[in-house]
Amino acid sequence: MKKLAWLSLLPLVALAATRDDYAGQWPLALPRDDGGAYRVVLDREVYRHVQSPRLQDLVVVNAQGTPVATAVFPADAPLARSGTAVSLPWFPLPVDAGASRQDIAAISEIATDGSLRRVELRAPGNATAATGDGGFVVDASQVRRPLAALRLAWTDTAPFDRGYRVSASDDLRQWRDVDADARLVQLQNNGQRIVEDRIALPGVQARYLRLLPTTPQASGLTLTAVIAEPVGQVAAPSLQWEELQGRRVDTPQGPTFDYVLDGRFPIEAADVVSPGNSTRGWSLERRDDNQSAWQPAASPWMAYRLDSTGTSSRSPPQPLHDDSRDRHWRLRARDAFDGAPPVLRLGYRPEVVVFLAEGNPPFALLAGSARASRQDAPLPQLVDALRAERGREWQPVTAALGTREALAGDAALQPVAPPTDWKRWLLWSVLVVGALLVAGFASSLLRQPRAPS
Repeated sequence: MKKLAWLSLLPLVALAATRDDYAGQWPLALPRDDGGAYRVVLDREVYRHVQSPRLQDLVVVNAQGTPVATAVFPADAPLARSGTAVSLPWFPLPVDAGASRQDIAAISEIATDGSLRRVELRAPGNATAATGDGGFVVDASQVRRPLAALRLAWTDTAPFDRGYRVSASDDLRQWRDVDADARLVQLQNNGQRIVEDRIALPGVQARYLRLLPTTPQASGLTLTAVIAEPVGQVAAPSLQWEELQGRRVDTPQGPTFDYVLDGRFPIEAADVVSPGNSTRGWSLERRDDNQSAWQPAASPWMAYRLDSTGTSSRSPPQPLHDDSRDRHWRLRARDAFDGAPPVLRLGYRPEVVVFLAEGNPPFALLAGSARASRQDAPLPQLVDALRAERGREWQPVTAALGTREALAGDAALQPVAPPTDWKRWLLWSVLVVGALLVAGFASSLLRQPRAPS
């Protein structure tokens, strides 16, 4: 395998932790082995086994059990998102296809799903096909979103400045202009290089795109890839909800309802569900353990539910002041409330683990430990190094979590007793013995009879 320059960027990973230091593992299914780096979306079960508030007891290991470079990212982080760029098929056109307004559909083969299988390049009769740049047809039939741009890659090394007329069509017959003077540029001078390989598109949505040269060219451009950039970014995943049953606690200030969350979920919103029609003001507090003080989690809000024939209206979820992984939550009604504890819904967006494929597969995600802690690696820099080698549109490949397998179980969740500080105890022993000797010596002096005066 080719040695990659980015290996020099790898930090020293703590190798002390082993599988026996973790409660369980999830095998990772890779769509291919040459991904370089992979992303894994965490699920509910992982959150329920992680102990650390910062998810430090979560790491990816290779087949040898060696931890690899691993980091956790929020759902809306760039590295957490799957790639938006799409590789598109392209077909060179005969030189006269555009000039003579030849019906491209007549020289093409189209599949039942609208994708373009081939474009005939044969000249009619015994004529010799003209040489030059006939342009390209790009098959965008499988892209379901408007396009913001096309990015082209080629093998040509000679300098050029080529103009193209970009058109769009849904049937290869009727074409509408998109850009009358798009340009692809490759220039060099004194070791400096200028490349313009991107054609901006104003949110075009069409099955096919055509690029026709605006000026004659001696030869065609030798393309190696056509990459489409859909409009916008991949939306953050929708909120997932944990529904908690509470218990009533009577206090001098009135009743409260306490809830326990069984995992380290990144909670960002809350909702209260009461049976039947209801309208009530609530305040929400949180803390991580029974010894900590309660902290406000969200601004007081009015939660309501109104049901009528065939329709239902509910208040929107209440956003939290900031994301929280606390386990203990408390609701307090703003007025008298004697009913059963309402259901507390806590919403979160699953985070993403990105890891570097160091060593041999299979890889596994390990989680749940009171004695192991992951060292965060500079994944953005490592991914940038991979992207510089594999292309600007490259993104970590999505891997899938398998079924959880038990490792050390609950034993891994028991904190390790701190080592005894023998030097400290020895010092105190010496001091105590010394103090006893001094006290004994002083006592013996006091018991001696005084000399007659």
